[in-house]
Amino acid sequence: MPTLFRLDASIRNEGSVTRAIADTLQSALVSDGADISLSRREIGLSPLPSTAWADAVFAPHTAPDQRTASQTSSLQLATELADELIKADAYVFALPFYNFGVSQHFKTWADIVLTDPRLASGVESPIKGRPAQLIVARGGGYGPGTPRHGWDHGTAWYRRILADIWMLDLELVECELTLADVNPAMESLRGMAAENLANAHALAGENGRRLAGRLRG
Repeated sequence: MPTLFRLDASIRNEGSVTRAIADTLQSALVSDGADISLSRREIGLSPLPSTAWADAVFAPHTAPDQRTASQTSSLQLATELADELIKADAYVFALPFYNFGVSQHFKTWADIVLTDPRLASGVESPIKGRPAQLIVARGGGYGPGTPRHGWDHGTAWYRRILADIWMLDLELVECELTLADVNPAMESLRGMAAENLANAHALAGENGRRLAGRLRG
């Protein structure tokens, strides 16, 4: 039975756009007849320790009998996180856009995973070519012609890690203007925001059904 690995990085449970779109994709995948096992990692509501990366970096250069308890546990955590990726057959990464950049929780997760020699930068990726969905939501508009075009410093970095370093077969589902309903200054954009959200859910459903066919072989 193929395994789907899902990673959620939103700090919100209720009202999270990335979670909702990922749910749509996952539901379409299952309803289309794919018999899958789900492996899920929650890093937004249950963050990884911020010190784990440094401990995992320095631990291999420290004699095992001289490692601190935190170094040992951080190495174990890096192995656990890497195993989750390597054992999966397909992936869904539901990643928010905070303060014009990447989620700190995803950055911590990726940094720790990259300390595992199997998934380090510059090695042949053991998950190369496997299908992956990247779901990104942004509160405002950052496309060409908008006042903040070029301010999205997150999506490209997500691509660098997932597609360029780990060489996943990555597809992007993105949604903008997600704050229009709660920001009075964006009231005129609410119709566009609703259309954008509906299109993102539609694309997620389409991608989920296509992924189901791919996993069935």
